[in-house]
Amino acid sequence: MIVPKPAIAASLLALVAACASPRIPTVEPASGIALSPDYFSGGRPEPGLDDVWWRGFGDPALDDLVDQALARNQSLEAARQRLAAARAIVVAEDSDFFPTIDAEVSGDSSLDDAGRSDNSAGGSLGGVWTIDINGRLAAERAAAVAAADGAAHLVADQRRLLAAAVASQYIERKRTAARLRLLEESTDLQRQTLRIVTLRFEAGLSSNLDVRRARADLARTEAQRGLLVLARARAANALAVLTGEPPSPIPAVEQSAQVPSYDRGPAVGIPADLLRRRPDLLLAEAEVAEAAAVVGIERADLLPALALPGLLTLGNGSVDGLFSSVVAGLSAVLGVPVFDGGRRRAEVSAAQSELEAQLADYRQALLEVLAEVETAFTAISAAKDRTTEFQNAVTESEAAFDQSNALYREGLASLFDVLDVQRQLISGREALIDGDADLAQAYVTLFTAVGDDRSSDSPVIEP
Repeated sequence: MIVPKPAIAASLLALVAACASPRIPTVEPASGIALSPDYFSGGRPEPGLDDVWWRGFGDPALDDLVDQALARNQSLEAARQRLAAARAIVVAEDSDFFPTIDAEVSGDSSLDDAGRSDNSAGGSLGGVWTIDINGRLAAERAAAVAAADGAAHLVADQRRLLAAAVASQYIERKRTAARLRLLEESTDLQRQTLRIVTLRFEAGLSSNLDVRRARADLARTEAQRGLLVLARARAANALAVLTGEPPSPIPAVEQSAQVPSYDRGPAVGIPADLLRRRPDLLLAEAEVAEAAAVVGIERADLLPALALPGLLTLGNGSVDGLFSSVVAGLSAVLGVPVFDGGRRRAEVSAAQSELEAQLADYRQALLEVLAEVETAFTAISAAKDRTTEFQNAVTESEAAFDQSNALYREGLASLFDVLDVQRQLISGREALIDGDADLAQAYVTLFTAVGDDRSSDSPVIEP
C-alpha cells in the first residue's frame, strides 16, 4: 500500500487551496427603468390572475382549450422529458463526490493426474475516490444544476408561449366566425337592396345599370366567403395541433361568433419584478450560470488533481476452505499539469469569452422584453381608441344607410349614393370586428410579454 507522507500531503493540499475555483457571477437586472402606467379601465386584477390570465376573457371554451393544450401538447411533453433528463444528470454529478467501487468474482476448476478436481476461487474489490481539491467536480455539478434550471425555465416558457398561441388562434377563429356571420347579414342587406332596385326597374323608375351595380356589389361580398372559411379552418386546425388532437370538421355555423373581450390587465411592476416572471429571461440567466461553471471546469484543469485508487483481493486454493490470501492496497495519485502547448489556457480563454457572450445575450434579451411590454401597452391603448371610433363610424353609417334608402325609395337619391353608404356600413362593421379582435390580441401579447413562471416545473434543485 502506497501512502504519501503527512508532510507531503499537507503541503500539496495547501498548494491547491491557494487556488480557489471561480464563483458563478450573479446577473443584476437593469434598474431605474419604470414601465408604462396602467392603461386599463378595469384597474388591477386580483392577485394570482397572471398565471391563468386567459380566464380573464370569461370564455369557458378558451379555458378548456388552454387546459387541454397544457396537458397534451407534445412539444411541451418533450420539454418536460428533457427536464427529467437534466435533473437525472444532476444526480449523476452528485455521485462523483463518492468513491466508485466495482467487484469482480472468478473461479477455476481443473483435474490433476489422479483425476481429482482442483477448484479455486477469488474475488476483488477495486475503486477510486476522486478528491475535489481543484474544484472541478463542484463546477461540473454547478453546470448540471444550471442546465437543469434552464430546462425547467424552458418548460415554463413553453407553457407561457403555448397558452398565448392557443388564445391567439382562438381569437382568430372567433374573428373569422364573426366575419362569416357578418357576411350573411351583409348579403341579406344587399339582396334587399337588389330586390328594391329590381322592382323599380320593372316599374320603369330606374335603369338596368342600377340592377347590374347592385348585383356586382352582392357578388363582391359573396366572394369573400372562401377566404374567411379558409382562415377559420387554419385557426381551427392550428388549435387542434396545439391541444394534441387531430383536426376535425368545423361546423358550418358556430354557436358563438363573438370575439372575446378583456377588461383587466396584469400587475406589471419594475424590471426587477419582470425578471422574476419571464421564464425566458430566467432561462438566459441559467445559461449564464452554466457558462460560468464551464469556466470553472476549464480553470480546474490548470490545477493538480488528486485521486485515491484502491484494491482488495481475496483468494484461496480451494473453495472448501477459507480465503488463504488477502491483499489490500491504497494509493494516492496526484496529477499535475506540466506542459500542453497552451491548450488548457486557450480553453479557459474560450470559456471566458463564451461567458461574456452569454452575458451580452442576457442583456439584449432584457432590453427586448422591456420593449415588448412597452409596445404591448401602447397597442392596447391604440386598439381601444380604434374600436371606439369604429363603433361611432358604424352608428353613423347605419343612420346614413337608413336615410339614403328612404330617399332612394322616394326618388330623391341615386342608387350610387345608396350603394356607397351600404359599402361604408359593411366596411365599418368589418373594421369593428377586426378592432375587437386586435384589442383581444393586444391583451394576449401583453400577458405573453409579462408572463410569469409559476408552473410546477420550476427549478427545485439546490445549488
